[in-house]
Amino acid sequence: MATVKTGLSRKLLTRVLSVYFVLTLIVTIGQIFTEYLSTKNHIESELQTLKNTFSISLTRAIWELNTPQAISIAEGLMELPIVEGVQIRDENGDYIADLGLTIAQSREPVDVGIMRDHSGGVFGYSFPLIFEFSGRASNVGDVTLYSSFDIIFGRIEVGVFFLIGNAIVKTAFLVFLFMTAFRHMLSEPLGEITDQMSAFDPEHPQDSKIAVTIEDDNELRQLQYSYNQVIDDLILSQETLQGTQEKLRQANKKLDDQNLILEQEVAKKTASLSQIMLDLEQQKDELIANQRELRQENENRQYIEDELRKRNAELAKSMDTLNLAKNQLVESERMASLGGLVAGITHDVNTPIGVSVTAASFMQDRIQHLQTAFENKTLTAKSMTNFLDEAEQTTQLLISNLNRASDLIASFKQVAVDQTSEAERVFNLNNYLHEILQSLQPSFKQTQHDVVIHCPEDLEIRCAPGVIAQITTNMIMNSLVHGFDNIDNGEMAITVTEEDEEIVFKYDDNGKGLNDNDLNRLFDAFFTTKRGQGGSGLGTHIMYNLVTQALGGRIEATSEPGKGLHYTVRFPKRS
Repeated sequence: MATVKTGLSRKLLTRVLSVYFVLTLIVTIGQIFTEYLSTKNHIESELQTLKNTFSISLTRAIWELNTPQAISIAEGLMELPIVEGVQIRDENGDYIADLGLTIAQSREPVDVGIMRDHSGGVFGYSFPLIFEFSGRASNVGDVTLYSSFDIIFGRIEVGVFFLIGNAIVKTAFLVFLFMTAFRHMLSEPLGEITDQMSAFDPEHPQDSKIAVTIEDDNELRQLQYSYNQVIDDLILSQETLQGTQEKLRQANKKLDDQNLILEQEVAKKTASLSQIMLDLEQQKDELIANQRELRQENENRQYIEDELRKRNAELAKSMDTLNLAKNQLVESERMASLGGLVAGITHDVNTPIGVSVTAASFMQDRIQHLQTAFENKTLTAKSMTNFLDEAEQTTQLLISNLNRASDLIASFKQVAVDQTSEAERVFNLNNYLHEILQSLQPSFKQTQHDVVIHCPEDLEIRCAPGVIAQITTNMIMNSLVHGFDNIDNGEMAITVTEEDEEIVFKYDDNGKGLNDNDLNRLFDAFFTTKRGQGGSGLGTHIMYNLVTQALGGRIEATSEPGKGLHYTVRFPKRS
């Protein structure tokens, strides 16, 4: 039998691995590109955030023509890791500071904040400097902050190498697995069957049966069984033929003995023999037809098996896509809650800062009047007394409002940093819960709801504080959005105790509550009673994952319609 140049298993393996290599390459490139875009967007957001940090002091320095202070601020900006260049211009487009990696700009002033991409992987964010005085706004100049591709690559370098290494390891393991499986399950059994079929002996068909050990009941075993069945049928046909030939010899012998007196009998015997030959021919035709049907059935089974493999692969790919989409939605929900916190704190901080600016402007105006009276020698004791009273009141107003803004910013800073970090540390749980509550005060500003915290003042635990902040925030916000819908005076209580080396965290509200059907689905992903009204259905699902995975604990919920919602969280105490 001729040697096969290209084996079926090798050809199939080559096609499967080729498709996998191409898909792996495309997916890896897509992941790297996605990581690049995400990091670039994050750096652009950080550049925009710097506007809120430095614009006020920089605007005042340019307004007061304090060029050294403006240059000092520019040098301070250059110390930030994401900034590679700084351009500061006055209202005429003249450069006050041009430091680091920058791009020449037109002299037209910048009216609104804009992000621009430049050649060489450089991009920058330009924004105007607006100074407000006596209710009027003046454009005193603009600032452009530059960053580049090197900053982006520095952040994603480790992730890129990890993605490439992961793809190489998975590809190598899959190649080894496929080669081993194809050799043991297809190549070796097919080779053994081919060798035994090549040794077929027509003279001794009973010794030509296939004897191959196949563990699974698959097409190869069916092929072995069908081939052996054909051999059995062939042996049976040969035995039948030999018996018929023997009968024919006996008939011929009798015909020779009685030839003279039994001519009519000879004719009958001849007709009988012809019928027997026709039967043998018919049996042969039936055998060939059975072989064709068997071959067609094997081809149909092979086709069905290939289709099933394709459907299974498509289903597995769909499941991976769904899991990735679910993880992205969960991360988006976490960042959305932090964004809401930022918006609320920003609004609350603007109020005391605005009062402080007004008080400082008033104080500056009174000092100018006092200086004018002193220079004109019209200053009287009464004027001086009035000025001192006004100065004392203004100073107290400044101190109280700046302290309020400082407390809000400190509370928000700790909670916001913890929610974006997974680092563990030891902290006082009672103080931290009050910091979380203070950062959520903007959400209560337009309501009459009340939150009470009962927690031991000296209770310290070790975990990632962002987990506690995320769980507490989700519980309170769920009560505000869902539990207290159409309820004006809601009450929420947080009670923390220690029981047998465990922290027991209980949360209760007196909201609308849930029925049994909704309560059973409370922690399911994408379940929400506000479908179509902005609810994503991921808040309680995130809580469940944080408690069971990050804290290694368990969470239970109880509720009845009209009797509020109650959570009980238990997790090991670590100090």
